This record gives sequence, C-alpha cells and structure tokens, in this order.
Amino acid sequence: MKTVFTTGEAAKICKVSQQTIIRCFDSGQLKGFRVPGSRFRRIPREQLYSFMRDNGIPTDALDSGRRKILVVDDDEDLVELICDALERNGRLEVRSVNNGFGAGMLIKEFRPDLIVLDVMLPDINGKEVCKLVRSETNMDDVRIICISGMVESDKIQELHDAGANDFMKKPFDVDELINRICQLLEMETTQAQ
Repeated sequence: MKTVFTTGEAAKICKVSQQTIIRCFDSGQLKGFRVPGSRFRRIPREQLYSFMRDNGIPTDALDSGRRKILVVDDDEDLVELICDALERNGRLEVRSVNNGFGAGMLIKEFRPDLIVLDVMLPDINGKEVCKLVRSETNMDDVRIICISGMVESDKIQELHDAGANDFMKKPFDVDELINRICQLLEMETTQAQ
C-alpha cells in the first residue's frame, strides 16, 4: 500500500486537477512536504485522507488503493482472459465493455487509470476512442494501451498521435500486458501471488 503520493497521484485519487492539489498544498489546506533539493511536493497518506474527509471527497479510491482498468474489446474470450489475469493481480479494479460507444460512456462513469483498447471495434475504432479520451481535459492522466492484429507502422503511429501510450500486437502474452500496465501506472511489476 502506498504511503506517500505525488501531487499528480493525489489529484487522480481526489478526481481534481493537479493544479488544484498544488494550490491546496501551497495554501496549507493540504499538508505534506517538499522533496529536499527539488520543487516536488509529496503528500503522506494520512494527510491526504484527512484532506479528502474534510472536503467531502469520497475516500473509496484511497481506501481500496486499487487502480482502475477498463478493457475494451469485442472478443469475449480475450476479454475474459485479460480480466481474469488483471483481477488475480489483486491491485486492480477491472471493468470491460465490447464496443466504442459503451467505452465512451463507461470512461466518464468509471474514470479508469488505464484503458486496454482494441483498435478494431464493431462501431467506432480505437483511434476515435483515443481522441475522445484526449479531448477531455480531466482525462490527461489516463493511460491507453491499444491492442490489435494490424501491424502497419504508420497505423501504429496514428494511434500514438491520437493519444495512445503503448501498442501491443495480437496475439500477445497477458503477463507482458500486465507488465506494461504496471510500467505505465508506475506500479511495481512483480506482485507475490
């Protein structure tokens, strides 16, 4: 369990902008400390908890400590395989949906930390979903891993240009996917089972 948070992590947990957290920190509303020799601010877990409670911010995200993953793919077997592996990890809360429209709705409601996104969906394609996420100002921290059987490098570059953080070609090793998720979310990659 994390005991100290960056302003970015605190912002994600509180569902506010990082600037809001920095302003609260600098004004003394949110207690913490600066990393010696840098301008970085750090917030201890108990201080963040008190701040959230005092300001009526639900503490469930802090209580669970689990990161939220949304899996978007119309291949039911693959979705089940990915979701089972992610849930076994124990540090991730997982939801899934099988089309781009549903993804758009669930992204706003569930507010995932990371999206595993199939590029070829039955309705709108993954590139459009990336653009949708990136058009929302409060979704800047959401990480996106696109997955697809397509391999043209120009298409992969288009996905990165649309806002994807990573790309994996199908078929892929689910353990490798979990490793990449952990890297993008800055989590420890090894977790005792």
